[in-house]
Order: sequence, then C-alpha cells, then structure tokens
Amino acid sequence: MVALLSSQRAVPFRHGQHPESCYFWRKILQHFRSLLQLIGSLQAAGTIGSHITKALLTAGFTVTIVTRLESKSRFPDNVNIIRTDYSAPALKEALRGQDAAVSAVGIAGISTQVEMIDAAEAAGVRRFIVSDFGYGPQHRYLPEFEAVGEPRMAVLAHAKEKAGANKAFTWSAVAIGIPIDWVSVLGSSPFHSTYQNRLELMAAAHLQALKKFPTLGFDIVNRTATIYDSGTELFTGTTLTTGIGHAVVGALRHPDPTANKHLLVRSVQTCQKELLFAFEAATGESWPQTHEKSMDLMRRGREKLASGDKSWTLDLIVAQLLEEGAGRSIIVTEEAADNKILGMPDENVQSLVRDVMDSLA
Repeated sequence: MVALLSSQRAVPFRHGQHPESCYFWRKILQHFRSLLQLIGSLQAAGTIGSHITKALLTAGFTVTIVTRLESKSRFPDNVNIIRTDYSAPALKEALRGQDAAVSAVGIAGISTQVEMIDAAEAAGVRRFIVSDFGYGPQHRYLPEFEAVGEPRMAVLAHAKEKAGANKAFTWSAVAIGIPIDWVSVLGSSPFHSTYQNRLELMAAAHLQALKKFPTLGFDIVNRTATIYDSGTELFTGTTLTTGIGHAVVGALRHPDPTANKHLLVRSVQTCQKELLFAFEAATGESWPQTHEKSMDLMRRGREKLASGDKSWTLDLIVAQLLEEGAGRSIIVTEEAADNKILGMPDENVQSLVRDVMDSLA
C-alpha cells in the first residue's frame, strides 16, 4: 500500500485512495524478505510526486494517498485516498501498518519531514524515502542557496538519528541532479484526465517553456539557443518521466542495499553543445544562437535578488549549473552511480530531446 501527502502539508494515504498535493504512498509486494510490502508517499500530485506515483502504480504497488481535507486535487481511480488534518496523531494513524513512506514534498515543505519521519517511525514504518531530489549532500552550492540546503541537512540528520536508535526503521534519499526533461512534463500531471484539462495543461506547458526553459539555453518553441561560455560545461540529470520514478521503485524493491543511504543516480551526462546538436537533429533545422557569459547571468540573478525580484532563483540555478570550469554539476560518475542497483533503464540525450519536442507537437 502507498500513502501520499501534499506539498504544503503532510497527509497520509491508504490503499485505494487518491494522491493530492502532499501525501504518503504504500504498496504490497509478494516477497517479504526481499521487498517492502506496504509503502506510503508524500506530495503525489506535484511535478516530481505525480511521476513517482505513476511509477509506483505501474510497478504494481497498492497506493494510498493522504491528503488535506480541503484538497481539490484529482487522482486515478485505482488509488485509495485518506482525507485528514496534518496533526502528528493523524499521520501516525494513517501510516500504521505501512512498510514504507515516500516523501516528494517541495522546498517549502522540506522541514515538515521531521514530523513525518517521527510519525512514520512511531507507526512502525520500515523505510522512509526522504524528499531530497536534488544534488545530494556533497554538492557545492552558490552561497545564495545555502539557506535551502540547511533544512535538507537537518531532515537527513533526523532520519539518521531515528534509524540509529531504531534498527527496524531505515531511510533512503535519491539525488538526481537536474530533472532534465522537466519542461516536457510541466502541466502534464498524470492525475488530470479530462480533455479540457489536457488543453489547459498543454497551454501551461508551452507558456512555462517560453518563460523558463530559455534560461537553460533552449527556447524549444521558437527554436533558438543561448549558449553560455563555450557551452561545454558538463552536468548530469535524471528524467522525470522515466528515471526518478524507477529510482524510487528500485529503492523499495531492493530495501537491503539501499538502506540508510543517499543514492546517486543519473539518466544522462551532457552539455549545452550536445543538447543543441540533438535539438537540431530532432527538428531537422539549424537553431539561431546567441552567446552569453555565465558570470553575467549570475550577476543578473544577484541583482534581482537584491531588488526583490523572485525570478533570481532560476538565473542562479542555471549559472550554478553551467559556469564553465566549475565542475560542480556532475553529481556522480557513470561507474559510481546507483542506477544498476535500482534497475533504472538506460537513456540518452537524443531520445530525451525527441521526447521533449514530441511533447510540444
């Protein structure tokens, strides 16, 4: 069974219920010694959470979603939903009897995982997958992002403390690098199924692509590219549509080698120049290019931060990713990655780009 909690608050879910913006997931598996049987998850309807939920369902997990009483989110018919408040007693009761809990809460809800972990451990949950789908604890962040890293580290420390005191309780986290195909799935949550919803979501996807993806260097609607520095700074990323969900499913299917570990995964290692070549090959046309310096992007981001412009975050995220010579954005080598343990499929830049372009056709 799987329980899901929304991103704003933590709420448990049970078998046969639906995921909403924050939640816990659970699943029943057959082999008791090698697999966790019941799973709970948090934040099933968000960008990452919705795809993890879909992967769990596809893998045969029985999913239960715990959501806010007032939540309007909609989910598949083959999941259970528990509507409740976010109190510690309610979370504990909702997670009682579950083997595992998967959290996919967003940045705003990171600190609430301390209470979720407490509730899960008190309820007898055997595995808690922490929402830390970023670059992992060893990443060298720009100073502006240190405040984001502090609550993440506090949650991980709390999970380690609980696991140290209770050998029946374990935790895992999955570092993914950049969710590299996120533009192709913006607004396309698998929990929305009506035709009108799909039109609205696709329109939102195009709008988000126009607004955000160009900062990474590729305006996939107008088919133009902005190359930072030489465009050769390497980085790793994991796909939302395939990689992240498979990583979570793999951690639950292989609880022993993944216990009490920060797992490092990757779908591709690439750079802007390689992505541009793949975009041009996929579209059959040459894309006009402009060239900028990553330091200029970093400067603009910091000026926005100083003036209160909230769009500073994306500028600095991309500058942090693409700053030439920094070498900070390869979170794990292919040889050291945990992909094989987790049973993740092989992926490549060409197929990733084709999928992104197909999503906007």
